[in-house]
Amino acid sequence: MTQVTPPLRGTFTALVTPMNADLSVDFGALDTLVDLQLEAGITGLVPCGTTGESVTMSADERFKVISRVVSRVNGRVPVIAGAGSNSTAIAIEHQKRARDTGAQYALVVTPFYNKPTPEGLYRHYSALLESTEIPIILYNVPGRTGCDMKPETVARLSKLEGVVALKEATGDLTRLESLRAQTPTDFILTSGDDGTSSSFNLLGGDGVISVASNVVPGPMVELTNLSLEGDTEASIQLEKKLNSLFDVLFIESNPIPVKTALELQGHLEAHMRLPLCEMEPHNRNTLIEVLQAGKWI
Repeated sequence: MTQVTPPLRGTFTALVTPMNADLSVDFGALDTLVDLQLEAGITGLVPCGTTGESVTMSADERFKVISRVVSRVNGRVPVIAGAGSNSTAIAIEHQKRARDTGAQYALVVTPFYNKPTPEGLYRHYSALLESTEIPIILYNVPGRTGCDMKPETVARLSKLEGVVALKEATGDLTRLESLRAQTPTDFILTSGDDGTSSSFNLLGGDGVISVASNVVPGPMVELTNLSLEGDTEASIQLEKKLNSLFDVLFIESNPIPVKTALELQGHLEAHMRLPLCEMEPHNRNTLIEVLQAGKWI
């Protein structure tokens, strides 16, 4: 790999993609979100992942969104570009475009719907590495993909040059010991589950790619730093304050609640492309109650 790769340890925000009423990308609101994240001390940004509604975006839209984030960040923090697909050929094209934007890493989710075997997963990621030079972060989120990448497969892939990290979004803390034992010492293990991220880090993880940090970037940075420093007591106390937010942000499919929360904070309008739609009224009321109780609106 020829690119300079900045550190991956810390708090990375899985950015939403703001949209206008006609469902085009709202680049002005995107700039505002990036600025707010940087002001809060976030470690890095992840455009066009699950939270960014990437599966409803064209290749050109992905390229424009990632390029805009890279430009707005202007080298201040690393940008991890969502670049996955359930087609290996399309994922290769996404990776090439991500590289061309200047993003430092590609976040590549396991192929969804196809349900590949462990050998299929290995060949999928190997093909990506052979086709373009941008470091890969593996992304395991079986609750959305129907494909669970087991620690043994992660271990095998971690030995390949260019596979630098794993985003583990199962929330299964028992996996961490096995993952750490089977991967190189410099391989990054980051949580993809806000509710268990503090415990994940206290047990030896390296940070979080967070949904909640769209809404509360400062507190999420603090929580991650405390847990990475091994401050168990302070981590537990802050986590207790955030748990209700973690829960309500997944009361409906992500990113419906987080976009609604950002609208309530005045940062964007909560427009989403079908098949996602606005929150059910009773769930929206619950979200408002949680945000008000935490003084986040």
